[in-house]
Amino acid sequence: MPISRASHLSRRGLLAAGGAIGLGAALAACGDDDKKKGDSQKAADPGKSGPWSFKDDRGKAVETKSTPKTIVAFTGTAAALHDYGVEVKAVFGPTKTKDGKPDVQAGDLDINKVEILGNVWGEFNVEKYAALGADLLVTDMWEKDALWYVPDNSKDKILKLAPSVALWAAQISMPAALQRRADLAAALGADLKAAKFTKAKARFEKAAARLRAATKANPGVTVMIGSASADLFYVSAAKTSADTAYFQELGVKFVEPKVNAQGFFEELSWENVGKYKADVIMMDNRSTALQPDALKSKPTWTGLPAVKAGQITPRTTEPIYSYDKCTPILETLAKAIETAKKVA
Repeated sequence: MPISRASHLSRRGLLAAGGAIGLGAALAACGDDDKKKGDSQKAADPGKSGPWSFKDDRGKAVETKSTPKTIVAFTGTAAALHDYGVEVKAVFGPTKTKDGKPDVQAGDLDINKVEILGNVWGEFNVEKYAALGADLLVTDMWEKDALWYVPDNSKDKILKLAPSVALWAAQISMPAALQRRADLAAALGADLKAAKFTKAKARFEKAAARLRAATKANPGVTVMIGSASADLFYVSAAKTSADTAYFQELGVKFVEPKVNAQGFFEELSWENVGKYKADVIMMDNRSTALQPDALKSKPTWTGLPAVKAGQITPRTTEPIYSYDKCTPILETLAKAIETAKKVA
């Protein structure tokens, strides 16, 4: 689950910026990009008239006089909606890196064409949000009724300005998380029967079958879910996050840490990073986490059997829940397990 490194953060903040909850290769060749984007633009027609309603994962029935057109969303959720052809006006959450490039959580969003209301944890420009006249706010939910990247200190003001939809990113399995984003996209006008989407789902199912086969062909391979900061190494429990819960269902054997009170991860000092034996380490790919190249100066890291064997694979800690984006995540992990040697 996501984790924060900053001080004086709320419980949700501790889950946000760094974390311990893989990165996929791009699905399509460059020559297909323009066509895909064109199809995406045509897929949804959010301008339908008449009442609109959607029941979110809080059990809340959200109702508006017409299909929302001015949508504001958490970056990763906005990227998933974009893959279904539903565009948003503004985003909040990790969108742009320090060098101005799209954050990994932005997916295929054109970050120069959306208003960025906040780019880091705790940042949300309420004045800009109010000026947009939003019809709908959409975000993830890692804890019941807690809206992801909506700051606690301004939450009440934000939620008064427009109806909100929250969708689980934990406590469920990846297929369910995918279905819920698809449900919302369909409610906003996406045609899920279009060939673009049915083919993407078929590729996802093929990738899932490959991962299941990989775990059967190479039994006993143990995977550790890790995330690194300067002072701590976080080991996540697989069952609590939608992606890794699904990988576990497909047969992946994970390290089971002694999680803290939150139930998502265990914090280890770098002196104790070798506490668990693993053949493969999945490392948090977010810009808020230290990447493997930055850990070469830590002898306890370089001494791990999986590191020595080069059996490190990226993990998309906060997946973009569209079939297009989740397929390469499955493929990447399948390849890591297919080629892994037992070294723990």
